[in-house]
Amino acid sequence: MSNTSSNLIGPVMLDIAGQELTAEDREVIAHPLVGGVLLFTRNYRDPEQLKRLCDDILAIKKPRPLLAVDHEGGRVQRFRVGFSRIPAMRTLGKLYEESPTKAHEEARRCGELIGQELGAFGFDLPFAPVLDRDCEVSQIIGDRAFASETGVLIELARSFWQGLNAAGLSATGKHFPGHGAVTADSHVELPVDRRQLPALEADMQPFKALMDEGLESIMMAHVRYTAVDATPASLSEKWIRGIVRRQWKYNGAIFCDDLSMGGAAVAGTLEERAKLALEAGCDMIPVCNDRNGALRVLEALRDHKPNRLSSARLKRLYRRPVATP
Repeated sequence: MSNTSSNLIGPVMLDIAGQELTAEDREVIAHPLVGGVLLFTRNYRDPEQLKRLCDDILAIKKPRPLLAVDHEGGRVQRFRVGFSRIPAMRTLGKLYEESPTKAHEEARRCGELIGQELGAFGFDLPFAPVLDRDCEVSQIIGDRAFASETGVLIELARSFWQGLNAAGLSATGKHFPGHGAVTADSHVELPVDRRQLPALEADMQPFKALMDEGLESIMMAHVRYTAVDATPASLSEKWIRGIVRRQWKYNGAIFCDDLSMGGAAVAGTLEERAKLALEAGCDMIPVCNDRNGALRVLEALRDHKPNRLSSARLKRLYRRPVATP
């Protein structure tokens, strides 16, 4: 641990099992390579309990961990009782067909509402919006996508992002370079997208548009795109360092998707996946739902030195104070 500077955010994001921290949780989160905590439905009982839990997590060390949750709306909303029900983003795409103005207003309202409610507990990121284009083949994406038409998707995602920012939270566009054209579920297996580059570029347009406008972070997809690289995009130096960093000049934070997912298993053990993701250029690697595996990852990375540039990118994701009227 001595080789890690105390003012840097580590690259590993972990989870916890319960609704309060155990002694082991505190010790693991305090590890200098742990820079973030991802919460799930199992960690929530009621608002009072969640506030205590978040306060406890954020007080463990400085710089404090990033605090994230998958909270997009629709079927991906981890906290429900005591929180506003956010509709699936597809409903905004349908509303756009009737009234683009109303759709933009609702998208911004959803983003701001998510930001206000999560921000009150100390969250930095809702891991949204989904920028995948719905190609009508992926059940795992489906109504999580704003639309099939690229222009509509970009417009509504931008409004949602603006709402999040208005509430002081950062956004994470996912799942780059696009998960909507594959049928397999990357939670359980590795999807393979065999389309040629021009077709892939259509899916990449929403990411490129918002990244050029300053989108704070993106999350890589556990999908293999054979036209570019045999390695899944989430672990691919060609995608991350080559396309995102060098070609597109993107300087936001890059998250790997959860390394415990089946889509990453093709790359070997959790420890091997973690090393590949960091070598490929990911700034933060979630390792969730497998505490023993996470401990092995921390041990395997014991000689890893947190990257100052990555740490700076991650620190820019901290929630920002919002002036009250």
